[in-house]
Parts: sequence; structure tokens; C-alpha cells
Amino acid sequence: MPNLKFDIPHSLSNEEAKERLQRFMEFNESKLKDQVSDLNQSWDGDTLVFGFKTFGIKIQGRIASEVEKLGVDCELPFSAMMFKGKIESEMRQQIERLLR
Repeated sequence: MPNLKFDIPHSLSNEEAKERLQRFMEFNESKLKDQVSDLNQSWDGDTLVFGFKTFGIKIQGRIASEVEKLGVDCELPFSAMMFKGKIESEMRQQIERLLR
């Protein structure tokens, strides 16, 4: 499967970044409930492991909380490749908003 990878810089402590990531998933679940289903998440150390379906497309990924950045790495099915730019843009905007 193709990957979508990008970093988002931040100046928060690791704990604060993790707490805000938790809110990111809660926000997606409540605000996007008509567009997102089968949302799941778990923590593996400082990495949020998540998965969801949107418009019938399953997306899985990880967001690693690192010093001064969040590393986003998502697996996209081939059927989502034409939406790769839109998916990255939406994820980036939502995460950056939480980090402010």
C-alpha cells in the first residue's frame, strides 16, 4: 500500500503533544461522525496508532510524538491515491490547529 508521510513541527512537551493528539481523535469522532466510521485508536509508547473508514476507504496510520515534531505516517489503499493531497491537507490542518 502507498504511504502518506509528513512531519508537523511543534514546541510542546511530549506529554502535551500526546494529550492534544487524543483530542484530535475525539474531535474526528464527534465532528465527522457522518463521514468517518470504524474509528479505533491505541497508544504504543509515544505513538498514536489509528484507523478509520471514510467514504468506504479504510485508512490506517501512526502519529509519533517526537521532540519538536509529530511524524504522521498513513497507509492509503490504491483507491485513495487520487485523494492523497486532500487527505494530507485535511489531516495537517486539523493537527496544526490542535497544536496552537
